[in-house]
Amino acid sequence: MADFQTSTHRAKWIFTPAALVEKYKAANRRAIRTLEQYGTTQMEVDLDGSISYPEPQISAKENADRYSRPKPLNTEEEQFMRVYYENKLREVCCAFYFPHKIQATALIYFKRFYLQWSVMEHQPKHIMLTCVYAACKIEENHVSAEELGKGISQDHQMILNYEMIVLQSLEFDLIVYAPYRSVEGFVNDMEEFLHANDDQLQIFKDLHETAKMEVDKIMLTDAPLLFTPGQLALAALRRSNEVHAVLDFQRYLGSIISRQNSAFTTAELFESLDAIDSLVMSYKFPSERDMKHINRKLKSCWGHDDGKKREKKSRHKSQKSSNEIQNGPSMAE
Repeated sequence: MADFQTSTHRAKWIFTPAALVEKYKAANRRAIRTLEQYGTTQMEVDLDGSISYPEPQISAKENADRYSRPKPLNTEEEQFMRVYYENKLREVCCAFYFPHKIQATALIYFKRFYLQWSVMEHQPKHIMLTCVYAACKIEENHVSAEELGKGISQDHQMILNYEMIVLQSLEFDLIVYAPYRSVEGFVNDMEEFLHANDDQLQIFKDLHETAKMEVDKIMLTDAPLLFTPGQLALAALRRSNEVHAVLDFQRYLGSIISRQNSAFTTAELFESLDAIDSLVMSYKFPSERDMKHINRKLKSCWGHDDGKKREKKSRHKSQKSSNEIQNGPSMAE
């Protein structure tokens, strides 16, 4: 953990809950301003990482009625979109049989990218694939963009186009620390703490495997942006220990704090672990209905065909009775 203590991961990418919420809100507000100014939120990205907008559509904005304007995503809808593509990212990594460290690195890249940007500004599918590609490079398991694109039937040029803006948005802080290694270290430490013999090794293996599955759940929440890898690992191990009952976990945490001369008390550490558990328990995957609604709004923000159809439909509705007009928009919310 010494390397983590001096890392940019610790210094720049661990946030308070309030700061994290504000970052999501700021990105959402900027995208809404972009939509108002340009009539679309989607940016054009060049190989060098530069971005460009279409020409402002001020006159179109002034002439459009309030039903025909694209409706931006709110922060909750943006979160659902991120959750959906984080799961897709995991599916891609599993399809290529990538090790956990690549999947974890790609997930953290994806999370960090969308601290800087709204999903309305850059298509999550493109960013998700580019994060996987970048993670393969940094974790020295290189897969070409062509191979990655071919494996999931996507144009590899898109991955190359987005690579630089992803790296820029990560501020080129590419070394990240996932909890899996910390889990392994703590399990080894537990064996020494209990003076485990050969007959007990299997139960520690079981503890380890269950903890890795708990880490998988944790990595899909905001916890990696709020807590250290060691705290995430201990939260996973505590849940695993509830299944396997290997040791007195509170006594073990006390021993860690005393041995490391930690500034935190056992109660404070338990508070952090409880907060991580709460994030896992409150995790919500969007329903198919949620995603249809969000995708429809997102395509409208990007100026795609679905948005144009919706605009025509809205103009048609404006010719109906005032009562029908009031009912129409509320159903589209």
